[in-house]
Amino acid sequence: MVSTIQNTDVKQKDADRAVVVAVTSRAVFESAADDGGDVYGVGVAFPLLQALHKVNERLLEESSAESLLFDVILITTDDQQQQQSSRITSSTRHYGLEVSRFCFSSQEDFTESLLKNNVQLFLTIDRDEVLRASQNGVLSALLDQQLASCPSEQLRVMISGDAVIKPDTDPMPPGQKGAQSFSTQLGQMRQKFGIFNSPLSIVLVTLHGGRESCGDALRTLRSRGVSVDEAHCLAGAPRGPILSVLRPHFLLSDGVSYLQE
Repeated sequence: MVSTIQNTDVKQKDADRAVVVAVTSRAVFESAADDGGDVYGVGVAFPLLQALHKVNERLLEESSAESLLFDVILITTDDQQQQQSSRITSSTRHYGLEVSRFCFSSQEDFTESLLKNNVQLFLTIDRDEVLRASQNGVLSALLDQQLASCPSEQLRVMISGDAVIKPDTDPMPPGQKGAQSFSTQLGQMRQKFGIFNSPLSIVLVTLHGGRESCGDALRTLRSRGVSVDEAHCLAGAPRGPILSVLRPHFLLSDGVSYLQE
């Protein structure tokens, strides 16, 4: 059973232009220690939602008619939180989060809700949900505890250069097609800001190969209209140290994306 409720507190986005991102409520709100209050405590994805809102805010400052905006859906599959749906909505209102729709779904049907809402990126703290969503063709990424220390004033997206330089196949796998589409939309957003003080930062990291691989990935992204703020070639080195410095909100790959392996 899937139930979707529109949030009347926020202006709804243009369905034809908006970039739909679904985040699980368990990532946004901390409900493990339920104190029975009116609102939940904040979870690891709280800075992420603030950063998405900051990008929208700055895009609208550039042009009040802008329609290429992030459209955030809060999806709840947790039984306890579903029983307290009013607390989910009141918590969203309390923290001033820009959530367009609330989707309540069982674990069995949550992929159906992603497809019905035309979700372009699904973010969760549950590895099994990432796998199931990806298997159904929805670009997905696993969020981890490091996300809580990420900035809220700038959205930082890391793109896997190793996935970028994979040869295109016909037909193209859904995950690869989704990653290309999403990165292109990010590139269009990034172009609307200057070099400095941008609310959106795109970082390319190539794990394997030398400078040639990184160069190939950069050229491929540029051919799609995506300019990156930084590029790092690790050439087989562990990515933990660079992650601790860059503090990206999520990794954009071609299907199942994990920041921490």
